[in-house]
Amino acid sequence: MAANLSWSTFGKATELRQRILFTIGLLIIYRLGTYIPVPGIDGGELRAFMEQAAAGLGGGIDLFTGGAIGRMGVFALGIMPYISASIIIQLMTAMVPALENIKKEGEQGRKKINQYTRYGTVLLATFQAYGLAVSLEAGGLVTDPGWFFRAACVVTLVGGTMFLMWLGEQITARGIGNGISLIIFVGIIAEIPGAFAQFFEQGRQNAITTPVILGVLVMIMATLLFVVFMERSLRKIHIQYPRRQVGMKVYDGGSSHLPIKVNPAGVIPAIFASSLLLLPTTISTFSGQNAGPLMTWILTLFGPGQPLYLIFFAGMIIFFTYFYTLNVSFKVEDVADNLKNQNGFIPGIRPGPKTAEYLEYVVNRVLVLGSGYLALVVLLPEMIRTQLSITAYFGGTSILIIVSVGMDTVQQVQSHLLAHQYEGLIEKSQLRGRKGGAKAGKRKKGPARR
Repeated sequence: MAANLSWSTFGKATELRQRILFTIGLLIIYRLGTYIPVPGIDGGELRAFMEQAAAGLGGGIDLFTGGAIGRMGVFALGIMPYISASIIIQLMTAMVPALENIKKEGEQGRKKINQYTRYGTVLLATFQAYGLAVSLEAGGLVTDPGWFFRAACVVTLVGGTMFLMWLGEQITARGIGNGISLIIFVGIIAEIPGAFAQFFEQGRQNAITTPVILGVLVMIMATLLFVVFMERSLRKIHIQYPRRQVGMKVYDGGSSHLPIKVNPAGVIPAIFASSLLLLPTTISTFSGQNAGPLMTWILTLFGPGQPLYLIFFAGMIIFFTYFYTLNVSFKVEDVADNLKNQNGFIPGIRPGPKTAEYLEYVVNRVLVLGSGYLALVVLLPEMIRTQLSITAYFGGTSILIIVSVGMDTVQQVQSHLLAHQYEGLIEKSQLRGRKGGAKAGKRKKGPARR
């Protein structure tokens, strides 16, 4: 895709360049915010604790916050409360008829759903921030524990999450790419050099052998290539358009195809499933030895690398792949209605409900491969990573996010460049038409008939 980018056209696309600079500027603000500490944290104790708990935090907590939780920055909760709220609202929309009717109201309905999501984000962020504040006190990482610290911590962390949500919405509306995904993407990319340095330092100290280092690097490259191949894979459905008559003209029928990706949901299922597993690990990690018996039991069963953790992770990925595809990214009823309105049909299938049934049958079969691919990519490196006690930045989730978000952003850049090229062609054709009209007007007119 990057080879098809025209740099000469990119230099002329002023709007695209402004969008890219706007996106980079907001992402820089996000990265700076991860280094601003929460007030009341004992910096020395936190650094010592992080050195001891690095392997635990590498189990996935630090992955989605761009290292902010390891430094206890104001963005320590990251964007995960917003993602969790989105999961809950989407599930309720599919199950509650009142919310489903609101969603069908068009733009106004979408605004109401977004508003409910924001309210849910505030509630979840408040709950998570209070749990994290109590855990920090239990771990002895606070200079002056008490209700004042808890209130300050909750206000700071909830404000940071809401600011991140606003940044993501601004990037989506006025920048390039999906803002929420780009925030997670940049957090992972920024921490990868440090992860490699830590990984090679383990090899230098003989904690990891040279064959293991080479094997991990080969695993990363193989996973990367496999993800790129699967994300580009399509199932094409043939679409036929009949001959039609407009006025006195008869237009011949044409044919096209409807592309269905093997993974229409992209990286969303992996992010959704990961978000449901972060909170117990976060609280138990900071609580240390002071965690209660219930939290200890939960962590024992659902800790990173445990059998129930892997089973639950795989089940959530498969569930969210089907749910998000059939309810958000590829709604078969809407696709069938659009084909019917455009007079298109699948050969041998009647337009309308029969087409929707056929599309649902095809999508369900495709998603067997798509959900299995997602679960394999996420869990296989996760098991290897847990056995070797290496950072989560080498796991399948991080590779999947990097590839999916990168490909989606490049496709959006290409779309803007193509739109700019079309605008240039239209302007040139209009200018030529005006020049031709001006020359024709200068020609001498013949004598008028009487």
